[in-house]
Order: sequence, then structure tokens, then C-alpha cells
Amino acid sequence: MEKRTEFRKENLSILREVSVLIKESEPLLILTGAGVSVESGVPTFRGKDGLWNRFRAEELATPQAFKENPEMVWKWYMWRRSIIRNVSPNPAHESIAFLESMKKDFLLVTQNVDGLHKRAGSKNVIEIHGNIFISKCTGCGKKSFDFESDSDMICEECGGLRRPDVVWFGESLNKEDIDRAFSFAERASLILVVGTSGVVYPAAHLPYVVKERGGKVVEINIETTPITRIADYFLKGKSGEILSFIVKEIKRR
Repeated sequence: MEKRTEFRKENLSILREVSVLIKESEPLLILTGAGVSVESGVPTFRGKDGLWNRFRAEELATPQAFKENPEMVWKWYMWRRSIIRNVSPNPAHESIAFLESMKKDFLLVTQNVDGLHKRAGSKNVIEIHGNIFISKCTGCGKKSFDFESDSDMICEECGGLRRPDVVWFGESLNKEDIDRAFSFAERASLILVVGTSGVVYPAAHLPYVVKERGGKVVEINIETTPITRIADYFLKGKSGEILSFIVKEIKRR
């Protein structure tokens, strides 16, 4: 039966129980979504403080939008980059990086494109929707990482039009990334699902694969999601607070 708890003093026994489970579980798979980065100050598509509220994301993050008005799409991404540059990884990112450091068999799959997990020290990570700071030429395919400054829209190699190397609505995810994520899920003993709405597929299916193979599912979120019904533990609260507590418990033991 699923155990639900909120981050309160009277529920510390369940939080400690989860800490032991995470410490003893390997392979460990972690799936993160926008809720993790919100705690660093990164706004979301869907929230009331979402990016460019006068536009729908589907009007900007599409191949068609880029074809019709690449300047507007790039302006939006430059604005997003400027926000993300000025935020830092939060305790959730740092705690996940620590969990990776103590595991020999570990994989982090993130739906976020902000790169904060890597800045926090995570290494074995699949950015399943891409990285906002990587640009890709639509002509020759050359990629470049542009964190400190914004890249030119025109490729210096072939003169082709460059675009953000992120997955837009209507585009397919990288097959190698998907195959690697689902292959790991099939043998994971535990998946930790943190700050994701649980509605964006195919990543949202990963917890179901782990569950079907006999693994455990732990969900951390400020609200319930479709994944909650299959979770062995649902921990309600901010991911930074809960994961920091879990890391402290693991270190204490």
C-alpha cells in the first residue's frame, strides 16, 4: 500500500524509512521535472508565472514557429537563457548529485533543459528534452555550448540557420536516449520521481516500467500526479527540503 506523508516533524519516521530504501537500492533511477528547477527560480511553461504568458508554448516551441519567425523564437530563447544564467542549482540538484556519488549503478533522466543538474555536479544524466544552452545548425548539424554569451543565429561553418538544441512540440526524442532510459528502468530496483507533472511522455512511463519489473517507486512533489497512484511512497513538499533531509539521514547512518 502506498504511504503518503508531508514534510512535517510528525512524519519523520516515514521519511527515514525512505532514506533507508534509497541508501540500500541499486540500480537507482531518478526522474526529474520542472518542479525541481522552480525552486531555483526558473519559471515554468504551465504555471501562472509561466514564460511569456501572452504566448502559448505551442506557439513558440515548434518547428513551424521557427520556420515562420526564427527571430521571434530566438528572442524567446535568449530571454529564457538570461533568466537561467542568473539562477543556481538548489538543494534538490545538489542532493541528487550526492546520491549519484554514492552509487555505482545510477542514472538521472531529466525533462528540464536548464542544465542545472550538470552545474550541480551530476554526470550520468540524460537531458531527454535537450539543453537550452546548446545550439545546433540546421544545415551542417554542428553543435556548440553557449552559456556565457548568446550564439549567432547563422552558423560560422556553413552559413546555415542555427536553432536551440531542444526537443520542440511535434518532434521526436533522441532514440538512443530513450532506449538507454528504458533499458535502465527495466532493471532499476528503485525510481525516485521528483517534481514532474507525470503527464509528459515517454518519460512519464518510466515509473510504470520500474513498477512492472518489481521495483519501488518514490514520488516527491508539492501535489499529487497520475504517478501517485502507483507510488510506494508519496512525499508531499518541496523537493529541496525533502531531499536534503534524506541526504542528511543517509550520511548520519
